[in-house]
Order: sequence, then C-alpha cells, then structure tokens
Amino acid sequence: MKTLPYVVLVAASLLAPTFASAAEQPLDELIVTATRRDALLTSSAAGIAYISGDLAASSGVQDVRELQKLTPGLLGAATSNPTYQTLRIRGIGTVGDNPGLESSVAVVVDGVRRARNGASLSDLGDLDHIEVIKGPQAALFGKSVTAGLINVTTAAPTFTPSASGEFEVGNYNYRGGRLTLNGPLIGDELAGRLYVSARKRDGFYDIRTGEGPRTETDDSDQNSLAVRGQLLWRPVEAVSLRVIGDIFKQDESCCVGVTIRTGPSAAWVDSLATDAGVLAPADPGRRLAYWNRNTHARIDESGLSAQLTWKGDAATFNSITALRTWDSELGQDWDFTSADVAYRPDDGGFASRFTTLSEEATLAGSHGPLDWLVGGYIGEERLRRRDALLYGADYEAYLGLVLTGGVNPNRVSELTGLPVGTSYVSGQGERDEYRQAARTTAIFTDNTLKLSDVFSLNAGLRLTDDDKTLRATFSNTDGGKACAAALARGAASTGTLCLPWSNPAFNNYSARQTSNDRNLSGHLKLIARPNADLTLWAGYATGYKAAGFNLDRAQTNLIPDASTAFPSEDVRNIEVGARGALLDNRLLLTATVFDAKFTDFQLNSFLGTTFVVRAVPRVTSRGVDADFRWSDGPLSLQGGLVYADTEYGDDPQPGLALLPGSHLSFAPLWSGSLAGGYDWSVGSWLTRFSLSAKYSSAYNTGSDLAPAKVQPAFTLLGGRVSLGPADRRWSVDLWGENLTDKRYFQVAYNAPFQGSTGIRDTPAPIYDPARDTQTYGAFLGAPRTFGVTFRVKR
Repeated sequence: MKTLPYVVLVAASLLAPTFASAAEQPLDELIVTATRRDALLTSSAAGIAYISGDLAASSGVQDVRELQKLTPGLLGAATSNPTYQTLRIRGIGTVGDNPGLESSVAVVVDGVRRARNGASLSDLGDLDHIEVIKGPQAALFGKSVTAGLINVTTAAPTFTPSASGEFEVGNYNYRGGRLTLNGPLIGDELAGRLYVSARKRDGFYDIRTGEGPRTETDDSDQNSLAVRGQLLWRPVEAVSLRVIGDIFKQDESCCVGVTIRTGPSAAWVDSLATDAGVLAPADPGRRLAYWNRNTHARIDESGLSAQLTWKGDAATFNSITALRTWDSELGQDWDFTSADVAYRPDDGGFASRFTTLSEEATLAGSHGPLDWLVGGYIGEERLRRRDALLYGADYEAYLGLVLTGGVNPNRVSELTGLPVGTSYVSGQGERDEYRQAARTTAIFTDNTLKLSDVFSLNAGLRLTDDDKTLRATFSNTDGGKACAAALARGAASTGTLCLPWSNPAFNNYSARQTSNDRNLSGHLKLIARPNADLTLWAGYATGYKAAGFNLDRAQTNLIPDASTAFPSEDVRNIEVGARGALLDNRLLLTATVFDAKFTDFQLNSFLGTTFVVRAVPRVTSRGVDADFRWSDGPLSLQGGLVYADTEYGDDPQPGLALLPGSHLSFAPLWSGSLAGGYDWSVGSWLTRFSLSAKYSSAYNTGSDLAPAKVQPAFTLLGGRVSLGPADRRWSVDLWGENLTDKRYFQVAYNAPFQGSTGIRDTPAPIYDPARDTQTYGAFLGAPRTFGVTFRVKR
C-alpha cells in the first residue's frame, strides 16, 4: 500500500512546482464547466476565455488580478489598500472601495464563490485551468452576476505520487517559494494534495514620512503565506468526495499613490509638514510618495469546502458545501500627504470581516433529446465593517487654510470660539460599525433540447430571493464639538466644519435598514452545430445584482440620511457567437457580438470627502469579442481582441456632470492580448520561450471622469525563458514583467481637501480648466520586475 510517508519522503529531496508543459493540451481535450457540467471548449456555445494551468504558470499568474494580461476585455485595478480591488469585463465592474456593493464580476474557486473581488486575491496554487465567462451569468454559479464570472479550477489530488518545488529571487529583494506534494494515502481510495507558498518583496515606492509616526520608508511590498490541503475519497467508482481547506495570510504595507498634478493647496500642505508635504512639481515616474501615517494591511482568509459527486446510471448529483472567513485590518493616511491632517488608525478600527456559509446542490442527466439540470442554492453572509476616521495634529490648521484660501490657519478657532488647537483634537473623530446579514436562496434549471441533428435550444431560469438587514452605529469620540460650537454661534462655513465625520448629529446615532429582493433571471439560446468543428449560437440573457446599502456616512442638510439603500442592478444582453476548430484541431477561433443594456447600474464614487453610491438609470456595453488558440508541435499561441463601446445614458448625474453620454471609467474601447510559447529541443535539453503582451486603448481612471485622470493607450510585455532537461525534472527560468517599465495609472484620484476639479452641473461649460485647482494623485501599476526561478519535480 502506498501511503503518505512515501509521498513525504519523495518530496523531501525536492524544492518546487511543475515545469510548464512543452505544448498546450490538444484543443479537443480542453474541458470547461460553464454549464456546471463537463463540456468540450471546442463545442461550447458561450463567450469563454480559457487559460490553462500551464499557460498561467509560464505567464507568472499567481492570483486573479494577473489574469488580465492574458484576457482581452478583463481589467483589474486597486486603490488605497489591497482589499479595494475591482475587476471589470467589457468595461463593466463595481468599484471595490465599499463592501456594501456586491461585485458585477464574480470569482468562483472550485465551485465556491468569493464574497467580493477584494476577498478573492489569495494565491491560487496549482491550477488545472481558468475560465473567464463573459456576459451575465444568471442561472448557475451561486448568485447571479451582471458582467461575467471568473471560474477557477485548481489541480485536484491524483493517485500518482508526485512532488514539486520552486524557489525564486528577483529585483526589489523578491524571494518566493512553493512546495506541492501529491499522491495516494490509502490505496486507490484516498489521495491527498498539499500546496504551500510564501512570498516576500520590498516596496515599489519610496516614502517621505514627514513628522511621522510612520517609520516605513517604502510601500506596496509583499509578504504572504498560503497553505492549501485537499483530500479526494473514492470509495466506489461512482462516488467521490473532495475536501479542500485553505489558509492565506498577508501582512504588508499597501497602498500609496503619487502626485500627478499639484494645485494651490500644495503650498498649504508644505507650510504644515516638516518636509515638502507633497512632491511639487509632480513627477510620478520617481515613485516617491509623501505619507506620514502607516498603510499596514493585515489579511487573514480561510475556507473549508466539501464537494460530493455521485454518478448514477440516469443522473449525476453534485453538492458543494463551503464555509469561508475573510478578515482585514488596515491603516490609511487619508489626506495622502506627509502633513498630519487625517488618518484611519491601524488599531482594528478600520476593518472588515466576511463570514459566508453556502450550499449548492445540482442534479443533472439526460433523457432522449433533453439534457437537463436542476438545482438549489442557499447562502448566508455576515459582514462586519468598522470605520474610523480621526483628526491628525494638522487637521484644524489645514481646515483654516482651506477656508481662507491659504491665509489664516486659525480661522476654525474664530468660527467655533474654542481655543486654537482644541476644535479638532488629534486622535479624535468618528468610529462607526456596520453589521449586515444577508441571505440568498435560489432554485434554478439549465436545459438543452436537441431539435435536430444540427439545432439545439438551451434555456436556463433562476428564481432568487435576497434578504439583507443592516444595523449601523455611529459615534464621534469628541461629540462633534467643533461643529456644535459653530452651529451654536451661527457661524458661516458650517458645511466644511460639519462634514459627516465631524457632525454631532451622528454621535450615538444608530440605524436599521432592510432590503428584500425577488428576481427571475435566465437565458434562451439557439445553438447550431452544422458539423463537428463549428458551433454557432444566438441568445438572450438577463442578469441581476442584489440591492444593498452604502456603508458610509451620508447626510443631507446636516441631517443623517435615514436610508442609504440603493436598488438592484439589472442587465439584458443579446449575444451572437461562433466557435470553430480548423486545421485538424490546431486552431480554434471564437467571435462574439454582444449588446448589453444595464438599468440602475450601481456606481460608487469618491467626491473628495465621502463615497456616494447611486443607481445610474442606463448603461450600455456593445461590441465584438474575438479570440484564438493555436497549438502545433513546439509552438502555441493564444490571443484576442475586444471592442467594447461602454457608455452612460444621457440622464443627468448631479455632482458627476461629465458622466451623461460618456464612456465609463476603466472602459477602454479596444483591448487585446497575445501570449505564446515555443519549445526548442537540442539533444537532451529543452528551452522554452514564453512571451505575453496586453494592449489597452486610452480610458479614464476616475469615477468623475476628470480629464486629468485619463490613462493613454499602453502595452505591457512579459517574458520568460526556461532551460532544463527534456524530462523536465528541473529547470531554471529567467523572467520579467512590464519589460519596458511602462508607467501607467491603475486609479487616479482627487486628493482630499486639496482643490476643486472645475466640474459643475451648470452653467456650461461643465468642465472649465481655468477653475481646476485640484491636486491629483494616482495609484500606479507595478514597475518592471525580473528574476530567476529554480524548479524541480518528481
């Protein structure tokens, strides 16, 4: 009997993961699960970008953010901490800064949905493959989504013993390693797989810390640990149970931005900081940031899932039960300068916790011309968010400069009647807590009726109930005394003195809100397969994203808003597509034409002081999505091109006057990708060359569409050269990402309290450059990185 000790002994002499296969799998062997059943990619009637585990490994993909370099039409961006992540497909996504909004693009790993995009960034481990399914996904995969879904399938345990290891080093003092053990534990009934990885790197930015208390002089570093263990039990041929447990820990400093343009307020900041306060003139290429407060980000994620599969003569039953927790504790320098204006403390006061419990069960089979599937889903989500925004030592003086155009730092004292330095005391401010309970229940079906040897009709339907309850409690640790004093004196400028975090109306205030949604979504698709190599389809699909609550303070005329609710987001999509295999299955071509219309699109916008969530009545996304795969001997290529015209409707948006009729932010009109590998054999040696490129046309990176936030068109290049013996027992890889060291914006922002964008609702012109006094910053993409990887396997 082969047992675990044997696997451990085999692995003990090794160091790291498998060498990418010399060639991609044959096209007629690529399996996708977009319909919750195994199906060949070549005959699938859906817009799917397929990334094999080998391609992901040779392209350095470690988490879902890095998929964008291999997937046209997929874009990811991050802001002021690693949990604020947003994924977009064809220009549609949900800004990740507010956990009250669910994601338009869902991430599912081994059948289990992640709570938000920011809670899906752990190390993916050894991959089997990834499917990026584009367009609304209503009937299957847990909850309905409106833009698309990333379906990750990791490598399962096998009964063939194997072990692999990896160690790599790179610039920015990068060190990383991982170990995989796999094999039988009890005969041919129980197999196990263990994956462990650790990564560490210095930051991409240099920091000027002013008067502190921050001591770290770099930022956007990496320090993570991932452990993933699996058991596969097959007591009989028809039954299998796969149990997966995973842990992910992250303890980093992230994220700072750089100044891309300074306004008049830069001089005010300079007068208060012990250094320059901000970099003036702006020079984002230096990657130099001024930040006096820490940006610690501690993330702990864990999960346990069990997938039971029973294959009967007439039907297959599948059940996935999962429990996941995700915790983050963060710190933030709110004003993005080295003056001590305001901050979110690294004491647990700025934190989020998701706990999710889900069960999905399906029964699928076939009867005559009908392939059928029915199922049910229930999910419980508990969200606790703590938010603290505290005054720094310079808040009062800076507010005085704002009120007087940089003339009088003591103006606040004159308005409140309180002694100088006592209106807003350092360390005081808001401390709030939000507790949201959400339950989703659904029944669904997906069926394909064969009408003839050529035509089939696919139909899916999902009935969903979403119930949410929010309890919020608010407090001002100083009682909001400065605002109260100014109001008592009838002072002017109370709007600035009584911003939401300093408004005494929130002190000891609590609120309870509920939301109840029922939605019926689905799809109808006509499929034609005139021969074994060609699939055509035309379909109509609807999608839905649940209503929710803005988890931030909101007020009108200094009165807390009784409701912070926003409605559900809905989409209706028409899609026509074709997929064909050519040249004896060496080439696979796919093209899709889509026309999606969104109603009540959920937009989360930062307006310089607080986040505002609004439902935009109309958004459209129309275009063409095409991709190809080529595999022939030593050469493999994969790429695609997406044209997506994604626009707001003409409905006025108060405070966001540039939006009507404009392209959405983060929505390039064109995007394309190309990745390839070539194997060169000389005797008993094999060299593999890999190259990837991702192109995006220009797009705006700010939710208000301020012209200063436009990212011009750019291309990112990555490459890898692997050398080793033909049996691939070991290899040495030289790799690089962003090879041309292209500087690009992930997200550009308005520095808080530092000017005006010059955008107004009326009168025309809506945007006047002469009135634009705003200091702008940006969170940059990663610079050029390079290194060497040593791999062995057995």
